[in-house]
Amino acid sequence: MTAPPILRAENVHVRLGRRPVLSEVGLALRAGEVTVAVGPNGAGKTTLLRALAGLQAIEAGEVRIAGEPVARLSLAGRARRLAYLPQGGTIAWPVPVADLVALGRLPHGERPEALGASGRDAVARALADADCADFAARPATELSGGERARVLLARALAVEAPVLLLDEPVAALDPRHQILTLQALRRRAAQGGAILAVMHDLTLAARAADRILLLAAGRLVADGTPAEVLRPERLAAVFGIEARVAQEDEGLLIVPRGLRSTRD
Repeated sequence: MTAPPILRAENVHVRLGRRPVLSEVGLALRAGEVTVAVGPNGAGKTTLLRALAGLQAIEAGEVRIAGEPVARLSLAGRARRLAYLPQGGTIAWPVPVADLVALGRLPHGERPEALGASGRDAVARALADADCADFAARPATELSGGERARVLLARALAVEAPVLLLDEPVAALDPRHQILTLQALRRRAAQGGAILAVMHDLTLAARAADRILLLAAGRLVADGTPAEVLRPERLAAVFGIEARVAQEDEGLLIVPRGLRSTRD
């Protein structure tokens, strides 16, 4: 029997100013699953994550986590249930990496300088999962762009929230750390987490995901397994590209060949 979703969104509508950005979006995130949202630039992927996290007001519809409306949760209650990693996050203060990651324990009432045993364990696991343990004592402002991205991922992992929402978590990473990050997300799902990540690399998305959400012009146009969603004709319709889609031992391989022909 399919487990009930940890997070469910129903008929979500969002406007930014007078412009509709999301229309009639519904989805369910379940424990043990990695879901990846893909779509063209401007499709509404980041707005969707922010709406699910309660950071973007919605015009209509509802988002619930464990049956409770996200909009009615206290800030602390929401932060314990939902960890959100924005795209291109910045680090402004030269605090040690370990202390920055430990900020993920604030929703649990733990400060970096006064972590309990569970908090110390959570931070250590997060540093290891994001491959940051070797520079845990370095000032966070002295890191490369890819290292900073991993530290911010570690901070989100340290929350140990049941729902993890990530906007382009592998975009700034080298190939090795892309693989390590996707492995960490898979482990978190195996431990009972529900993961939703936005990604642009379709092959990485297909190999990381149990389910793919395909958005276009603010609407959810497909929701299913990678093989069900990432078909050549759908990629042509949504992205305007001709692509080869092949099933390999490691998963789907998606190779763009060019722009979709406009001829009949």
